[in-house]
Amino acid sequence: MVDNIVSQNSEIISVGELNKSAKYLLENNFNNISVVGEISNLSRPSSGHIYFTLKDEDGAIRCAMFKNQNLKLNFSPENGDKCVLKGQVSIYAPRGDYQLIVKNIEPAGSGNLMQKFEDLKIKLEQEGLFTKSNKLQVPFSPKHVCIVTSSSTAAFQDIISTINRRSPGSEISISEATVQGDNAHISIIKSLERIIKYNDSNKDNLIDVVILSRGGGSIEDLWCFNNEDLAREISNFPIPTISGVGHEIDFTICDFVCDIRMPTPTASAELVTEFNFKIKDVLKSFNEKINKNIFYKIEELKKSVELGESRLKNPLTLLREKSQKLDSFEFRIMQSQKLIFSNKNNLLNKMLSNIEIKNPLYKVENYKNKIHKVSMQLKILINEKHIYQKNNLDKLSKSINLLSPLSILDRGYAIIMDKKGSAIKSSKQVNIGEDLTARLSKGDIDIKVTNKNV
Repeated sequence: MVDNIVSQNSEIISVGELNKSAKYLLENNFNNISVVGEISNLSRPSSGHIYFTLKDEDGAIRCAMFKNQNLKLNFSPENGDKCVLKGQVSIYAPRGDYQLIVKNIEPAGSGNLMQKFEDLKIKLEQEGLFTKSNKLQVPFSPKHVCIVTSSSTAAFQDIISTINRRSPGSEISISEATVQGDNAHISIIKSLERIIKYNDSNKDNLIDVVILSRGGGSIEDLWCFNNEDLAREISNFPIPTISGVGHEIDFTICDFVCDIRMPTPTASAELVTEFNFKIKDVLKSFNEKINKNIFYKIEELKKSVELGESRLKNPLTLLREKSQKLDSFEFRIMQSQKLIFSNKNNLLNKMLSNIEIKNPLYKVENYKNKIHKVSMQLKILINEKHIYQKNNLDKLSKSINLLSPLSILDRGYAIIMDKKGSAIKSSKQVNIGEDLTARLSKGDIDIKVTNKNV
């Protein structure tokens, strides 16, 4: 069979030969192309291969992605997904079906971002920003941990709960930052600058490790952590940094420039609490090693004594001196052992005391006592205010009584009223012979007008 199908125009060939010739031409001329379109009619048989149709408004093409390539995908394509496919155009000769043999699939829109990611990664790597020798050593037992993230994220809550569970005495701070969006990298850079300013003004309580954190997401969600300005800020940052961004399969530029990259936010919290979490086991191991060393030393001395005794013949005086020397050695060993145990015990008690003092329960109890004290003071102030207001009310009541018209009646005055109950203020308001009522301090009397003077 000739390679070029055009040269076969003068020949009579079989259908199979035609399909094989067309397959050869397509595979050699379209062997590594990228095509964008929407996935439809997707099927996943038990073989592990994927079959689907890639379409747009102008056309469609059948696609096949075999199991060995399918296993490399970091997402599961579905019907309706717009994707960029890379592969080889071919023909399935037995049926003459024109198809695309797919080598890789990426969600549409992320392909360009992935290229930008790779370009920036290569650039910064060539500049030495990823070099291990330039990275800072993360302290094995950090005293003050600062988290750069948004306080509303689940990742932040995971870190807090992990640190409180594994190392309750650790001090935790947050430098609030936006961790998603077009300007999120600016917010993260500002949060890092705040940490430096804090350390400059708090020499007695320095932040000694910083965790950059957020949960997983798409490449677009995590894109702020692929910013060049942020990468350079982290590379020049004077405090050890830990990247706890995304899930284990997510990688960002920050992962490469930070001093340590952890697969998840929770894993970054476990790293900074590992020493405190295992301190009791470490102390127990030290104690066991000390006991073993002392035991081996005693055994060595015993063997030395036994060897010396074997070399002695019969001089009783020399034997007694050696015996006394052995007792002296044993006494000194016992003293040393007690001293070692005492020092280690004091160290352990001191460390446990420090842990207890920093225990949140201790702080809660302290705050409860303060609240009780303030509550008692508040009750006293409220009682004093009540007494003051009551006395003031009594004074006002007395003043009202003094100004009341009824109090004037007690001094012998009366109020003259007509039959309607209206007070008479002038003789012009009454007529001779009219019946009136005089209200006294106690009771009232009926009167008749016999004369009036204007």
